Amino acid sequence: MTKRLEKEEVMNFVKNEMDLIIPLSNGEPHKLLDMLEENYTQLQNVNVHQMLALRERDYMNGKMKGHLSHISYFLSGATRKAYWDGNVELIPNSFHELYPLLKKTTANPIVLAVASPMDEHGYFSLGTQADYVADFIGEVPFILEVNRHMPRTFGKNVIHRSQILGYIENDQPLTEEIRPVISDKDRKIAEYITEEIQDGDTLQIGIGAIPNAVMSMLKDRRHLGIHTEMLTDGIVDLVEAGAVDGMRKSTHKGKIVAAFAFGTQRLYDFLDNNPSVEFLPVSVVNNAYEIAKEEHMVSINATTEVDLYGQCASETVGGRYYSSSGGQGDFARGVRLSKHGKGYVCMHSTVKNDTISRINLHLSPGSIVTTSKNDVDNIVTEYGIARLHGKSIAERAKALIDIAHPKFREQLWFDAKKFGLID
Repeated sequence: MTKRLEKEEVMNFVKNEMDLIIPLSNGEPHKLLDMLEENYTQLQNVNVHQMLALRERDYMNGKMKGHLSHISYFLSGATRKAYWDGNVELIPNSFHELYPLLKKTTANPIVLAVASPMDEHGYFSLGTQADYVADFIGEVPFILEVNRHMPRTFGKNVIHRSQILGYIENDQPLTEEIRPVISDKDRKIAEYITEEIQDGDTLQIGIGAIPNAVMSMLKDRRHLGIHTEMLTDGIVDLVEAGAVDGMRKSTHKGKIVAAFAFGTQRLYDFLDNNPSVEFLPVSVVNNAYEIAKEEHMVSINATTEVDLYGQCASETVGGRYYSSSGGQGDFARGVRLSKHGKGYVCMHSTVKNDTISRINLHLSPGSIVTTSKNDVDNIVTEYGIARLHGKSIAERAKALIDIAHPKFREQLWFDAKKFGLID
């Protein structure tokens, strides 16, 4: 019989020197984490491992050192300042490798996760999540926080009552995305990309104004497929418009495939008991060889800065860590292996009212390369597309200068000549 746990019973399962693995986003179990914080003096050297935390907590800010600490794999608004202040550790990773990385580096782990209520067959669903925790099902103990607001979903994210230590209950609405305002620059970038997307293509597309703009322009396409690390509201729009049916996919035909979902309540309602959506572990979704099985794969991601070699710094801003690699590199490599794959990395050409160019001879000091010059395919700004794959250094530099803001092009030409990139 699956056991409903009291606070004392939860704490009895958490031992000193233990590693706790938490899903990202809405898989974060708020009440379980509240229990840990309330009783942190009982703990010694317990680490919480998580990507993209939703809620800022005292243990992230160094207030429980020696008892409870946070290890991040992707910074968020909840952890960014804590990392800058030296209170959070950040582990470099590629998203698809997070499960084997955690398996290798954690000791005596337990997964704490949110789930939808148990069904008549004894199964809980991790709802909006599969991410990196789904691979741990059946391998390590789970404690679940059952939430009736969590949609019941399908795929490899279901867990049987025999595979958990127990559960608590905490019914609260899921966190929703605040949809960004789409600017004229976003629309222009989206226009360049949507012109290249054909009927039957399979899409990986992320969160933000430019991806939202792209999806708003694809409603007249047909037989699109979805194979993406993150599902958003825009995909619901495409399904309802008849643009997405997945019938030309090479794998999981007719299914929308994702590792997790984040959006508004409209998205969560769409996911609930929807057999057309499959949540699979990120080790599968973001595996370059799995991505490559889709012969017409299209990947759309964002960056903050590009140099004239085509290197994309997507996890730092002005040389300061802001996020982490996520799955951008996974899909950059995947589309390169796909028979007709196409990858697009997008950004506005400038920041701060056109006073700073995002395309420069070299990346800002301290910037981290997320997508390498060898993996990059196309860079897109509001001034066009620079097609880089298979191009020489000189050809790349010229193509990138052409899509830079006009006020910076002369200086970029001068710099490129001075450093021998072009004749």
